[in-house]
Amino acid sequence: MSHTDARIAALRQAMATHGLSAYVVPSADPHLSEYLPSRWQGRQWLSGFTGSVGTLVVTADFAGLWVDSRYWVQAGAQLAGTCVSLMKLGDADVPAHPEWLRDYCANLVSGGSATAPDGSSQAGQGKPAGGAADGPVVGADGQVLSLAAHRALSDAVRAAGGSLDIRHDLLAEIWPDRPGLPAAPVREHQPPYACVPRADKLAQLRAAMRAKGAGAHVISSLDDVAWLFNLRGADVDYNPVFVAHALVLPDRAEVFTAAGKIDAALADRLAADGVAVRPYEAFAAALAALPADAAVLVDPARTTIGVLAALPAQARRVESINPSTLAKSRKTDDELAHVRAVMEQDGAALCEFFAWFEAAAGRERITELTIDEKLSAARARRPGFVSLSFGTIAAYNANGAMPHYRATAASHAVIEGDGLLLIDSGGQYEGGTTDITRVVAVGTPTAEQKRDFTLVLKGMIALSRARFPRGVLSPMLDAIARAPIWEGGAEYGHGTGHGVGYFMNVHEGPQVISHRAPVSPHTAMEPGMITSNEPGIYRPGRWGVRIENLVCNRPAQTTELGEFLAFETLTLCPIDTSCIQADLMRSDEIAWLDGYHAQVRERLLPYVDGAAREWLVARTRPLAAS
Repeated sequence: MSHTDARIAALRQAMATHGLSAYVVPSADPHLSEYLPSRWQGRQWLSGFTGSVGTLVVTADFAGLWVDSRYWVQAGAQLAGTCVSLMKLGDADVPAHPEWLRDYCANLVSGGSATAPDGSSQAGQGKPAGGAADGPVVGADGQVLSLAAHRALSDAVRAAGGSLDIRHDLLAEIWPDRPGLPAAPVREHQPPYACVPRADKLAQLRAAMRAKGAGAHVISSLDDVAWLFNLRGADVDYNPVFVAHALVLPDRAEVFTAAGKIDAALADRLAADGVAVRPYEAFAAALAALPADAAVLVDPARTTIGVLAALPAQARRVESINPSTLAKSRKTDDELAHVRAVMEQDGAALCEFFAWFEAAAGRERITELTIDEKLSAARARRPGFVSLSFGTIAAYNANGAMPHYRATAASHAVIEGDGLLLIDSGGQYEGGTTDITRVVAVGTPTAEQKRDFTLVLKGMIALSRARFPRGVLSPMLDAIARAPIWEGGAEYGHGTGHGVGYFMNVHEGPQVISHRAPVSPHTAMEPGMITSNEPGIYRPGRWGVRIENLVCNRPAQTTELGEFLAFETLTLCPIDTSCIQADLMRSDEIAWLDGYHAQVRERLLPYVDGAAREWLVARTRPLAAS
């Protein structure tokens, strides 16, 4: 029996003990983080799937992992030989897990047998042993279930005559060596990089609370806590955050984190701004102690149902996006000045890396792991560097067709022969966060590869040049980047852009450029927002192309018909012109590319020398001269 099968069997025993017909394990923690501290990586521990997103559902006779198209190949390989079935979320024949559970419960209620979407019979289910007499019970740990996810799951199960029980963290019962809370120290993000004092941020937040009629505000999202108090940590890979909750009241604020993480000197500085440091485990009691009639501001997408269970029963929940989420998305002019300086250092590191790569290719043994090692080292030598902003994706040929591919010691490609090498990477610096994707030719690219590359480049340029009304909802911009790619008969399954933090999470809301994203007023484009611009084309089993720059919303013009924004391109790194099919490019597109390369050369030359300088000059020649 595999580790996965043994762990699923242990979970089933715990489910039977508590009378649960099914159990749901999302990829989440009590803070709904993207990257999870090891304590809450239960879905990975149970299933063996190491991707960052997925939902595991286990019944007495079935276990399924729901993942979207970005992870189908990876999940298929990692689940092979286990009892866990791959559920391809997005396939026409695969319902989302709440709908699957609705149908599963309906079959139990009717006394029949449940059937998985793959057609396999879940025979002999009926009313499960130990289950509730009035219907099947689906379990989940409410501490890691968002309000929105709880509603969707509860509504689906109730519609089939079942119920949802969120009281049980079954992982606590079956995971013998489960990690504890992270213990990394918390530090202060200080001037000049911290451009807005925390007292000013708290005043702005309290004004937003008053406007919404709230007397208390619960914050569980780690990036919001870190941003609001000008604090940074190292509890989560790649994101400079720390595990904590916060409670903001009209006259004081409290940060709840593990003992010893904030030293006495920093605690004193926080206290001077009216911020108290309290133990992580005291958070529930602090919520329970709020006035019975308190009006509490909560973000339903960033707060779990289990956390809010501690509120007084009569407390009124004011549900709205965290005001800090909106505020931190709009970088100040001072912050953007630091980001531009960071882009110069990051671009210089990339020049150093690519100069090495071109000189070494064909002469040294280079693997995808070597790419990660060399590029990470080049960044680490730059001033202000703190860490990577996500795990580097170095993907050669067929591996590049998997948007979230990650090379491992057990499985990686050697860079040899002809092909395309896709590198998606980024860094965390004191003055900003970077995220860039470049595709470079190894040997001689084929005509089809050059066509894909050029179509993606045309899409990236189209969005880079866009002008749009201030306040336009960001998902509406998606088609601008996709139009040239659609025209060429291609498409890609991921979004075109995500928000990026300021020395904060590389994936940040509220804006997102994707026609698949929910359209809400909070996705309105405002000055100062930093967003990725990363269209792509992926040929499964052959290659992938993605070109990514970070862009910033800047005022463009004001007319009698409104205020308009345009994108300032922040990322500074040459684009490989050897991959371009020039006859597909219009003259205005070529002019944009040549202008971009001229800016890259001018901005980066002061920061490079030797081989990196020579590489930069050669790779930023006008396209016609390349």
